[in-house]
Amino acid sequence: MAFVKYNLECPECHSSRGYGIDDGGFGHCFKCGHRAKEEDSGRVISLPTRSSSTEPLRSSQSLIYRDIRDRKIGVQTCERYGVGYRGEDLVFPIGSSAKVRIKGEKNFAIEGEWKDNPELFGQERFNSGGKYVLVTEGEFDAMSAYQMLGNDKYPIACVSVRNGAQSALKDCKANYDWLDTFENIIFHFDNDAVGLEAQAQCAELFSHKAKCMVPVNGLKDANEYLVDNRASDFVNNFWRAERWTPDGIVAGSSLYDSVMKPIEKADVMYPFDGLNALTYGLRQGELVTITAGSGLGKSQFVREIVWHILQNTESNIGLMFLEESTRRTGLSLMSLAADKPLHLPDIVATQKEKDDAFNQTLGTDRVYLFDHFGSTDVDNIINRVRYLAKVVGCRYVFVDHISIIVSAQSNGDERKAIDEIMTKLRMLVQETGISLVCVSHLKRPDTKGHEEGAATSLAQLRGSGSIAQLSDMVLGLERNGQADDQTERNTTRVRVLKNRFSGITGKGCSLLYNHDTGRMREIDEEAL
Repeated sequence: MAFVKYNLECPECHSSRGYGIDDGGFGHCFKCGHRAKEEDSGRVISLPTRSSSTEPLRSSQSLIYRDIRDRKIGVQTCERYGVGYRGEDLVFPIGSSAKVRIKGEKNFAIEGEWKDNPELFGQERFNSGGKYVLVTEGEFDAMSAYQMLGNDKYPIACVSVRNGAQSALKDCKANYDWLDTFENIIFHFDNDAVGLEAQAQCAELFSHKAKCMVPVNGLKDANEYLVDNRASDFVNNFWRAERWTPDGIVAGSSLYDSVMKPIEKADVMYPFDGLNALTYGLRQGELVTITAGSGLGKSQFVREIVWHILQNTESNIGLMFLEESTRRTGLSLMSLAADKPLHLPDIVATQKEKDDAFNQTLGTDRVYLFDHFGSTDVDNIINRVRYLAKVVGCRYVFVDHISIIVSAQSNGDERKAIDEIMTKLRMLVQETGISLVCVSHLKRPDTKGHEEGAATSLAQLRGSGSIAQLSDMVLGLERNGQADDQTERNTTRVRVLKNRFSGITGKGCSLLYNHDTGRMREIDEEAL
């Protein structure tokens, strides 16, 4: 099979130069891969007169060299590549074969031993083993690049793949040994999805030697630089070509603009100054875990943060308090706005106080609660967090607490379940960029329990260590709930156990709970 026409418009993707017709009457797009019998598409085939595909090429012996005016390619460049006119047709020699552009048509005819000649266009015109080789997607691009780079001013071999982006990797593999003799292999394919994908595949083939020119918006290929009189931009881009790196690997030299940006402040601060001094606030894209012993005020501490975010941002907030009903969660949040524990039956509050508290919290249309109906399967929880983030636009989501999700798993392996949950939550934070605050229980220490004021540590987190490893911030709450002294009994100390942002850990602040107001306020224990 040999192609007899090139550079047709594809009937499928409408690429202006990506469609070819073979001598069997089949059309094939080198951009999108579309293939069809030409009679089926209604296209009329007019095959050019040509020599047999196995007959040696003799056309170059009678070529006339002159400017290719519509492409702004000069006669000197044409002579360098052996590209000339035979009558009104333009001939591109490639080894022992040639591609012939038929006048008035956007196609190529093939002459010579095409199938047995795997060379790149222009390859025979340059010696191997040089310092630079530039690989483009088309013949006009290779010639344009050569001309813009000063013809032979620099030792740069400018070549192109034979059949466009669709077969670029195949062409580069076929000529691997020749290309690999160069110190630097630079790629500049068409600035479209298909071209850039093919460029990445070819660059990966040569790994450490490969560089890629950075695409410029509005310019598709090297010839468009030349036609638009932007040769100096092309030359600058060539010398600034970026060394290719695999997906997920970033060259440090490419991070200049990023690292020179001012360090952004936190999206919102915590409601407590002592904690902010260590953490620098709460940031988007962070996974924060709050941990403490049972019944030591974790949920109340979380609600204080929620109320603070409501007051100091315009962001939506998602609440998944799995130990309580949505009514209890709503009333507890309203209590902070009212400075009264409205969730308790003996608290007296006027209707206006309740309405005002509702309007400042649940009535803002910024708070979304999860009514779990007892369904706390891990995938269900993950899907709801994703919904809160992506559908209703919550930038802050709170999950209280992970231990309930663990107990709902059927495999009976707590450590494995915690690993699964934390990994999925971590990936969700990366996917959505939200701030996710989770609550987790601690393992009971061997000596004094946390309910009696035992210090918290990362080693006491439940599971195999994934909570500590995958969290950006871990805050431990400590309180002696059995102390005889009332102040001591109601004072919670917040300890920063892990701090990926600043690295500063230790005691952050002390919070005294007021039963009359239902609020936690920061205190200076040394001043008491």
